Amino acid sequence: MAGPLTGRQALVTGGSRGIGRAVAAALTAAGATVTVLGRDRSALEGVVAAGEAHGFATADVSDRAALRAAVAGMERPVDLLVANAGGAVSKPFGRTEEQDFSAMLGVNLMGVVNAVQAVLPGMTERGFGRIVAVASTAGLKGYPYVTAYCAAKHAVLGLVRSLALELARTGVTVNAVCPGFTDTDLVATSLDRIVEKTGRTRDEALAELTRSNPQGRLVRPAEVADAVTWLCGAGAGAVTGQAIAVAGGEV
Repeated sequence: MAGPLTGRQALVTGGSRGIGRAVAAALTAAGATVTVLGRDRSALEGVVAAGEAHGFATADVSDRAALRAAVAGMERPVDLLVANAGGAVSKPFGRTEEQDFSAMLGVNLMGVVNAVQAVLPGMTERGFGRIVAVASTAGLKGYPYVTAYCAAKHAVLGLVRSLALELARTGVTVNAVCPGFTDTDLVATSLDRIVEKTGRTRDEALAELTRSNPQGRLVRPAEVADAVTWLCGAGAGAVTGQAIAVAGGEV
């Protein structure tokens, strides 16, 4: 059956797990032809085997040449880009080294830049495109012990807002979704770290992470994917330059 995104080619970076995988599944369900991109080939193959995407490509988003080559190798030009790949380093600011900032900017900011630059010429030529960056509430506010991550995510929102204005008359929209703490492997790792370093129980660690969410829970990946899918649709054509928080009212 045809869906609202039938005929559209989507690329989801960081698409092998967590929010990226949920986005891939949602776009596929909406009728898009979805390619997931990441570094773990076996995990990407699993997404395709589960019917949550149609194909995959392997590349590190911080490697501009590799990402461009992966996009060039796709059978169809990209109409919908979801720049989801990211990572976090948690350290006190005094122990956060230059390489930590470089790593966070490399994956969280330049990963978006590289992906956009790889697909944008085709979008503007065809007069249609949807670009959605998966940022974070860390792009809208500060959190302690993740200064490099917050700085990178704030930079992503600056990129989104500026690029949206630059492309406003081209048919290409540029937006961001900003999830709060979400039920993903990344957050599970953070919980493990809190338990290890503080001696708290896992329930206590989870309560600490969800304390800032007025709903008192982790966001579900499917909830983020639903917002992304809407932004990719025809009805969101007048929505651009926005940073939409999916965070239970935290922001």
